[in-house]
Amino acid sequence: MADGAMRAEQYLAPETLGQLASFELRARMIVEGVMSGMHRSPYHGLAVEFAEHRQYTPGDSIRQMDWKVFARTDKLYVKRYVQETNLDVLVLVDCSNSMRFGTLAVKQGWGGTDASRPRGLWTKFDHATAIAAALAYMCLQQGDRVGLALFDEEIRAQVKRSSQRDQWRAIVGALSGETVSGRARIGRAVDQMLSRVTNRALFVIVSDFLMPTDEIRGAIARLTHSGHDAMLLQTLDRQELRFQIESPSRFEGLEGGMSLETDPRAVRAAYLELLREHIEAVNRIARGFGADALVFDTHESVGPVLGALLDRRAGSTGRTGG
Repeated sequence: MADGAMRAEQYLAPETLGQLASFELRARMIVEGVMSGMHRSPYHGLAVEFAEHRQYTPGDSIRQMDWKVFARTDKLYVKRYVQETNLDVLVLVDCSNSMRFGTLAVKQGWGGTDASRPRGLWTKFDHATAIAAALAYMCLQQGDRVGLALFDEEIRAQVKRSSQRDQWRAIVGALSGETVSGRARIGRAVDQMLSRVTNRALFVIVSDFLMPTDEIRGAIARLTHSGHDAMLLQTLDRQELRFQIESPSRFEGLEGGMSLETDPRAVRAAYLELLREHIEAVNRIARGFGADALVFDTHESVGPVLGALLDRRAGSTGRTGG
């Protein structure tokens, strides 16, 4: 590497992504970082499905072991996966008012979204758009059909599924131009999408999921019972995750809740416990329906988490090499 050259993880840092005026460049940098971080792991993308078992051979990763088969037969088998050829990918991005929250400063005047431009902060919505653009880019590079929907109380903008060359630019345009406002109603948004989708699809939902768990459970249940696959990508600001506020402050609900002035130190422990329980509840819901769930910290690089997700979806061996 030449002196002064930026490493992939530097490109992927939120403060760097926030300085890229072009969504296209932003997503390309994320993809570059994901691919460089996957080492020897075969890139199969998101649309992978279990194919068959084969007998274990030395060198296979225990991550691929099927322990249920071992319990029945006392023999070691690993799972093999294949790339789906007819699985559409639908990315749903939460554009409700709570996604405006952010605490990481980015350079003024370098692009951004409706959420970040007013205060120059990298918001949850900015992080969500970076994730969505990168996922769409990777799927389209494989020839998958990809669609996009942005939602608050309902679907606000939609890009219909396509694998055409201009599809990614249409997705990027929708992500960069949508207003961020309103309250999130994931159940209604999912129902609207289900009424428009007749074939099997993978639904990737990018949101802070700061909403009643019953609503999340109902939405994912309807998706999976309709034969679809689902991924829940929970995007949270670091301040939400760590609550490192020292002085008395006024807290306001971003989606119509009441305001409260309090000493954060007095409520930190209770807040963090409630957040932990909520994140665990979202994960339990996902696992209960055979879906994936991951948490993104908006102050951390997008790429490594996406790389871990792709490894999980592809059933990769987990081996690394130079």
